[in-house]
Formats: sequence, C-alpha cells, structure tokens
Amino acid sequence: MIVRLPGARKSMKLDQIKLQRVEFMPKQLEPGILYVSEKYRAVAHLCACGCGAKIRTPLGITEWAFTDNTAGPSLWPSVGNWQQACKSHYIIDGGEIIWCGTWTPEQIMAGRRAEQARRKAHYDAMYVKRGLFNRVWQWLKSLFGG
Repeated sequence: MIVRLPGARKSMKLDQIKLQRVEFMPKQLEPGILYVSEKYRAVAHLCACGCGAKIRTPLGITEWAFTDNTAGPSLWPSVGNWQQACKSHYIIDGGEIIWCGTWTPEQIMAGRRAEQARRKAHYDAMYVKRGLFNRVWQWLKSLFGG
C-alpha cells in the first residue's frame, strides 16, 4: 500500500532506490541512491518522499542493518523521518521503497523508548558476559585514558 504524504509531490516520491558503495559520504546526495560506507558503518540518502532532507543512519548491532542482494539494497528497521517536516516512514527492501503509515507523537516516543531499552539490554548483557577481572581491568584502563 502506498501512502501519499501531505505536501509530498507525486512526481518526486520514490518507489525504488539503488546502491552506491562509498568510503566517504559525498557532500551532494542524489535522489534514488542509497550511499553505504561499510568502513564507517554509515548509510545516507535523500528522503524518499522528495522533500530533499538528508537522512543518515548508523549501521550496527543496535542500529540499522544493511544487506544487498541481486534485487537491491535493504535497510532494516524502517526509516522513520520523525525529525523532518515530512515525517516520512518507509522500509527499503531489495531496492524497493515500501511506504508505511505515519506514526503519532505517542507512537514515536514509544518507539524511541523501546529502541533505548533494546540498546541498554544489549550492552548490559555484554557487560555481564565479561568476567570480574576483565571489568576491573577495563575500568582501570578508562581511568588512565587507555
């Protein structure tokens, strides 16, 4: 289902995106291109609604995941441009832009809280897995800038 956002021009709204692998992000981004720097674990593109906003997403275990196959690039979870005027929300899956419904401010806050909870749980679990000696050693190193 394609959701038309208020203020978005039909001719500018994208339904496909192509991959361009880069080391450094270009200053000028082109519409319809998903720039991926695996070295710096970052992704950038212009908002798919056509508003021109630069969208940057970090890659990582607690952030977004990027995959590429013959169909095209995928980025998960969805891209929610809540800080932009357009409030666009979409998934990039196999080079296709799948439009999702807009979220209410309450849904946005709940999503942010859930995201923070997942990050905290992930890093708390990593910390617990380390032995006591290793945790003390890391703490001592941090005191001396190491």
